[in-house]
Amino acid sequence: MVELLREGLAALEIPAPPEAAEQMARYAQLLLEQNQVMNLTAITQPDQVAALHFLDSAALAGQADLAGRSLIDVGTGAGFPGLVLKILVPDLRLTLLDSLGKRLDWLGRVCDELGLEGVERVHARAEEEALLPGRRDAYDFATARAVADLRVLAELCLPFVRPGGTFLAMKAAGCQAEVDGAARAVAVLGGRLRPAYPYTIPGAGVERKVIPIEKRSPTPKGYPRRWARIQKSPL
Repeated sequence: MVELLREGLAALEIPAPPEAAEQMARYAQLLLEQNQVMNLTAITQPDQVAALHFLDSAALAGQADLAGRSLIDVGTGAGFPGLVLKILVPDLRLTLLDSLGKRLDWLGRVCDELGLEGVERVHARAEEEALLPGRRDAYDFATARAVADLRVLAELCLPFVRPGGTFLAMKAAGCQAEVDGAARAVAVLGGRLRPAYPYTIPGAGVERKVIPIEKRSPTPKGYPRRWARIQKSPL
């Protein structure tokens, strides 16, 4: 797996510390071990884990200058993409947010195993945490890899981003209709859609896109709304 990861990072033209591929391979081993007792991933073949989790996450590092910046990974799950970005950019100030405490506890053990320092773990729901001082309009970047409509993701993630920062949404290649449909929601939340960043995951041949949303002004009061309202009536 180490060689697959090295070759994939080179194909994506992602600068990486010398130990990055080894750290990712160890992370993958820990993931597959923990997956036997906790539902973390439906992907269990090592080469697919390397491509569809690690290299897919790594592609974000080619879209933004993350060095020394702050980033919140909303609904981080098994740590993708946030913890992969931390491996690639060690001075990234990373916050992992998830609604399941057991996942965050495990991610803490992964950080200890890999020697990753300065990773904050927050057990909370995004729509509630984004209302708090110190979180709202506070981060240089937000990311989300969740399978959800971009209107929903924008309402959950953009409130965390400071004016001048960027929300990086990870989407399938054929997402243009969804992106077009989210333009109004993005504007209401203080953002602006930027040109998409297309890429192909090395070793998998899967085409994906990063949708950058620039935060132009603070998110208006009242957003994000309660989860039931967001689901029932997306912006």
